[in-house]
Amino acid sequence: MIAALPRLGVNIDHVATLRQLRGTPYPDIVEAARACEAGGAGQITIHLREDRRHIHDEDVRRLRSSLKVPMNLEMAVTDEMIRIAGRVRPDWSCLVPEKRQEVTTEGGLDLKRAGRRLAKGVGALQKLGVKVSLFVEPSLEAVKAAQVLGAEAVEFHTGKYCLARQREGARAVKQAASELDRLRKACLAARKAGLGVHVGHGFDYANVREVAAFVDAEGGPLVEEYNIGHAIVCRAAFVGLERAVREMKSAILAP
Repeated sequence: MIAALPRLGVNIDHVATLRQLRGTPYPDIVEAARACEAGGAGQITIHLREDRRHIHDEDVRRLRSSLKVPMNLEMAVTDEMIRIAGRVRPDWSCLVPEKRQEVTTEGGLDLKRAGRRLAKGVGALQKLGVKVSLFVEPSLEAVKAAQVLGAEAVEFHTGKYCLARQREGARAVKQAASELDRLRKACLAARKAGLGVHVGHGFDYANVREVAAFVDAEGGPLVEEYNIGHAIVCRAAFVGLERAVREMKSAILAP
């Protein structure tokens, strides 16, 4: 059943990034999650990367035992990550592509090339009781493939829209409008296919509003879940994490 109101999943990877810059025990990842919960986060999202550049295994364990809201574990489709998910049992696992040289995850999964591996991973996670979303480009082809693979949801990569929306000039305006329309059509297709509609990557307090304005056939919110991290952590430097989360939640619920 689709929730009446969309939930905000706050990605706290960049809190861990601050810690890793100096190798200090602070800022504490659990304290950060508690501030997000106090600000109204409906979910905590973390990405346990293979190179452990920010979130570490101990962070995942501590968060799982202390969170009051669901955990969404972003992960590559590897045997190691599936074993970890089996021990931790997050509420959701978002399967993402991962490259060592990238600053952050760029682009969605190649569902054709990785189809067999993804099918195995989706099945293994679901046997563990973990719901699975696939991080994909906003396209009808991706929706169909995700449905065949048996995922509960898709998380559409919104980077192209968000970057265009943040630029200036007529060309950027045109590109943002095109990407927004592509995203809306993909969201509608996912809903029609019975998949959960999640979105993430590159959102800020302004560009998220146009996506939050998407409505379904009944006039309700089309997008079920937003996963946002960088903009919230940046805003927190000025107003604190709890308020930064509240402000983003307001942007989503009252676009």
